[in-house]
Amino acid sequence: MDTRLPAHLEIGAILRAVQAEGGFGTVIHRGEQDAGTILILTMYRGDQVTLFERMPQLDGSRPFIAAKRENPENPREIDEYVAKRKRQDPDIWVIELDVADGERFVASLPR
Repeated sequence: MDTRLPAHLEIGAILRAVQAEGGFGTVIHRGEQDAGTILILTMYRGDQVTLFERMPQLDGSRPFIAAKRENPENPREIDEYVAKRKRQDPDIWVIELDVADGERFVASLPR
């Protein structure tokens, strides 16, 4: 039996948590309701964009890991990566969070 929270409930909780911190969150791409993979784009006032993806670890935990960071030399790099992931997995969720200290916020999410 899978004890993971359904993706749509986890997304809702993340969006409420970011609002409680004074930030803003929105769903960019809606995935499979129960088991879709979640990608999180964080930024603060439109800057410092980082893409987090949940990565399973050997100990069974599933933390969000920074997969890509904004590259001034190639500002489309993150968009291209997200588009590639959506082609690979149409059930993927992509959410965008505008919150102060996005890395700390994502690190505080349950694994």
